[in-house]
Amino acid sequence: MSAPFEERSGVVPCGTPWGRWYQTLEEVFIEVQVPPGTRAKDVRCSLQSRHIALSVRGREVLQGKLFDSTVTDEGTWTLEDRKLIRIVLMKTNRDAGNCWTSLLENEYAADPWVQDQMQRKLTLERFQRENPGFDFSGAEISGNYSKGGPDFSSLEK
Repeated sequence: MSAPFEERSGVVPCGTPWGRWYQTLEEVFIEVQVPPGTRAKDVRCSLQSRHIALSVRGREVLQGKLFDSTVTDEGTWTLEDRKLIRIVLMKTNRDAGNCWTSLLENEYAADPWVQDQMQRKLTLERFQRENPGFDFSGAEISGNYSKGGPDFSSLEK
């Protein structure tokens, strides 16, 4: 079995004051840098379909309405090496046209260049899934790729 598309092609991160976030067709990943030595009992994390709240040692780090809906039961958070919190959210809408432009509705927006790169990556990931025999991880895309690019699903194979 080959590695997942994002492992082969890399990620397009959006930097924030507390860390970074990035996305695939199916998931949104949030990485929060926390003080070394942080313990799980120091972390309070609430993941709901359209809302997230994270505090560490009583200090609010991240809170607000998510850009789009997620599957509540599929959201997870982990504390890695006592210095990084990784949150994984499963998108409800999993097509290439659903490229989140920001993490929260009005916060942590990707700048236009990063947004463009995210959309290109999701479009390539969609092509990879539609054509499993080909490796699109190093491919470049140009032209009309907004909203997930052209739909070739109706073409005969």
